[in-house]
Amino acid sequence: MNAILKNNAVEESLLAVAGINALAAENLRQFGLPTRRVEAWHYTDLRRLLTQIPARAEVLDAQAAKAAAANYPRIVPAIRLPLFNGKYLENLADDLPKGANVSVNDGADGAREFAYSRDDAIGLLHAIMGGEGVAIEIEEGAIIDTPFGMPHTSINAGYSGLMHSVDVGKDAKASFVERYLSPDDTGVQVNSISHLNVGEGAEVVWAILQEHGNETTHLAQLNITLSAGAKLTILVLNCGGKLVRQEINVDVVGENSNLNILGVNLIGGESHIDVTTKLNHAVAGTVSSQLYRNVATHRGQGVFQGQINVAQAAQQTDAKMACNTLLLSDDAEFSAKPELEIFADDVLCGHGATVTDIDDDHLFYLNARGIPPKEARALLIKAFVDETFEDLGDERFEQALIARIDTWLEENGS
Repeated sequence: MNAILKNNAVEESLLAVAGINALAAENLRQFGLPTRRVEAWHYTDLRRLLTQIPARAEVLDAQAAKAAAANYPRIVPAIRLPLFNGKYLENLADDLPKGANVSVNDGADGAREFAYSRDDAIGLLHAIMGGEGVAIEIEEGAIIDTPFGMPHTSINAGYSGLMHSVDVGKDAKASFVERYLSPDDTGVQVNSISHLNVGEGAEVVWAILQEHGNETTHLAQLNITLSAGAKLTILVLNCGGKLVRQEINVDVVGENSNLNILGVNLIGGESHIDVTTKLNHAVAGTVSSQLYRNVATHRGQGVFQGQINVAQAAQQTDAKMACNTLLLSDDAEFSAKPELEIFADDVLCGHGATVTDIDDDHLFYLNARGIPPKEARALLIKAFVDETFEDLGDERFEQALIARIDTWLEENGS
């Protein structure tokens, strides 16, 4: 064991896991968990912030799962595929519509195919700890109006690993909701990886709603392949957790495809929330847009890293990225790092990032019209974040996400 591991109890505990993937173990011995010296983790020093790997969460029976689920009502009507403490409870799942197939994904393929890079700590953890999830197949041409809900509820302290695989066939249309829930003051850790393949001409909405308790660690990854003529909208709302890292990796491999990512990060208390995206435009005539709105208050720390890579063959790429942040406390912090790497010469690409407090002129305008200062401040914050999810074209998602934003703002005194 090298010198790095002797000084890190988390890495030692990972190497002690029975049945550890040999390749993952070797890479962990060689590199350790990423520190600030690893560029992709510069603002989230995982080796310092990840203080323990808890024992695996206990498996729940159906009765206990039903009782726990009652505390978390559905945010939208959905075809529910419930997961509790890292296990898919198939016997509690809703009936499936025509054109959809669902099975248990034990994650074994992901572990076998694991090839480590120093950036991929989330993949490394899965290769070591394992986990299961759901495998969803949407048949070619299927139009499914009701979203698929994949709620993962952590009931008590412990580690849960998840691996989802979703394949949407040619010209199909479907929506999916990843939702993560856990109670306050409970040592929960969730490691989640989702693989999404969007077929030619398919239309997909993928929503991620992370509303963990204040002591939860959540490390998640969404890996996407986008085919020709496909349309994908990704909605991200982080409004909980203590240590959160959400990665979104997209390979745009089909011409005339369209990607739209909309995200809101609400960062309060002692939370550290990191959203890191990597978009690879490999072919000509593709469009992508990203908009993130962040609110940081109390001692919250936020990170956004967005990388857009445009290959030489990807002429006429239209790629835009914007990250806007409100800092509401002198103790809050936010780091933004947008990047463009362009090898084509006929493109329309741009990025921007802003960090500010509430504009005094805007407050004065509302105060002068009889709105008290506290109420005026709350209205401006709400307008800033709600705008992200307005005009989605899907009222169900719009109302559900804005309702969760309102609840967080009320609870955090904004």
